[in-house]
Amino acid sequence: MATLPNPLPRLASDPSGRSLGLQLPPGRLVDATIDGPWPEPLLWHADKQASPGSWAALGLPAARAGLLPVLVETAGSQGGPDRWELSPEYASYPGDHDAEEVLAGYWEDDEEYPPDEELGELRAPFGPRWPGLAPAGALTVDPGTRAARLADTLTDGSHSWFKDPRLALVPARRSADIPAAIGWCGPVNHDNDVARLCAVLRSWEDRFGVRVVGLGFDTLVVSVAAPPTTLADTEALAAEHYAFCPDNVTQSGMGTVGAYAEELAGESVWHFWWD
Repeated sequence: MATLPNPLPRLASDPSGRSLGLQLPPGRLVDATIDGPWPEPLLWHADKQASPGSWAALGLPAARAGLLPVLVETAGSQGGPDRWELSPEYASYPGDHDAEEVLAGYWEDDEEYPPDEELGELRAPFGPRWPGLAPAGALTVDPGTRAARLADTLTDGSHSWFKDPRLALVPARRSADIPAAIGWCGPVNHDNDVARLCAVLRSWEDRFGVRVVGLGFDTLVVSVAAPPTTLADTEALAAEHYAFCPDNVTQSGMGTVGAYAEELAGESVWHFWWD
C-alpha cells in the first residue's frame, strides 16, 4: 500500500494533537496487526464513545493535517481495531486497480457464487455477463455534509449498526482509501486484498459522492450524496453492490439483485456486511 507521510507518530509525544492544529480528546494509537506491531500507528481513536457533532468538530482540521475521520465500532466479541487482525502488509494500492475490472471479475467468478441455476436467479434481471457500471448520480448535497449527518445518526444512540462507535483518524489520501490504509480485513472471505474493494469505493466517490463513515470488524457504512434516481440506474448499481458484497443479496432474504434494487432506490446510506 503506497502511503502518505504519517502524522500519527507525533501524537505519541503530543496526545492533544496541538502540533497538528488539533484539539483531540483522550485517545489511543493503534499499531496492532495480525503479524505484530506495525512500524507506525495505523490509526488513532478516541477513548470515549462518539456523539453527534464529534465528526464535524474534528473532521475538517484533521483533514488539513493529513488525517481523515471514520467511526470504528468497539463493541461486540470482536472488540475494536486493536483486535481486528489488521493486515496492512497484504493491502496493495487502490489506484493500481480498475474498479470495473474488479467488479466484473467478482461477477464472473463462479467459485464465489452458488450453482449456475441459483446464480441465474440471484442475478435477475441480469444474466451471466457483467452488465457494466451504473451511470453517475447527480449531487443533492455536499458529500462532506452528507457524511457528517450520517456520523451524527450513527452516534445518537438510535441506530443498531454501531453500539459503541469511536471517532478515529486515519492517514489516507481520500475517504475511499481508509480500509486499505489500515489493512482492514472485514471482506477477507470475499477478497484478501481490500485495496481492490477500495478501488470500487473510489469509483463510487466519483460517481455517487460516497464517503466511508463507519467500519466494524466485518461491516462498512458509507454515506451517499448522489444516489441514482431511475430504476434502470438503480438496478445497475445493485449489480455493483452484489459483486462488491454478495452477502447483501444472498443473506438479506431479498432473493434477487432486482429485489435488492427496489430497497436501494434513493438511499443515502449504504451498508455492507461480509460473512
